[in-house]
Amino acid sequence: MQMANPRELPDSDDMLNKLTAILRGKFGPALDHFLIPPPVFTSMEGEFLAFDQTEGWLRARFPIKQEYLNPYKVMQGGMIAAAIDNTLGPLSILIAPPNLTRTLEIKYSAPIPLDLGSIIVTAQLIAREGNELRFKVEVRSDGGKLLTRASARHWITPVNTSPDNTGSDFVDGSSGEGGPTAS
Repeated sequence: MQMANPRELPDSDDMLNKLTAILRGKFGPALDHFLIPPPVFTSMEGEFLAFDQTEGWLRARFPIKQEYLNPYKVMQGGMIAAAIDNTLGPLSILIAPPNLTRTLEIKYSAPIPLDLGSIIVTAQLIAREGNELRFKVEVRSDGGKLLTRASARHWITPVNTSPDNTGSDFVDGSSGEGGPTAS
């Protein structure tokens, strides 16, 4: 995953508008029933930096906030995982049919102290086999230092995208092999 030059990145509001337009084309009026961007993304003050639909990757930045620190004064692993999930989720809805996370495996490589300021999360689709999507993720400092890696598997799950849907009507997505079933 190549890091873009920060000077070449579009304004984050412009990027959000571009991503929303892609989703509008994909879901039509049903998009109004989804939370775009997800409230947790907004709460974490995330910003989308770049998206390549052809290569299947999305990049986002998240600030490192005082309230995200653990007792050792570094970013808590769960908050790093939330930043990863808040990049994977939007990427997955942009490039594939509706899907749910099946597994998320994270390898923390370096502590993330407050003075780094922010982290850059890049998620990329690496394979699609049947109803399974596989992703890789890198978390880096603004300077490019690798901090965390992750891999994820998602299951494509039919969802009711009709305009009268509330956005939460997942169809039974069980694959018969332990795939998710929304309740």
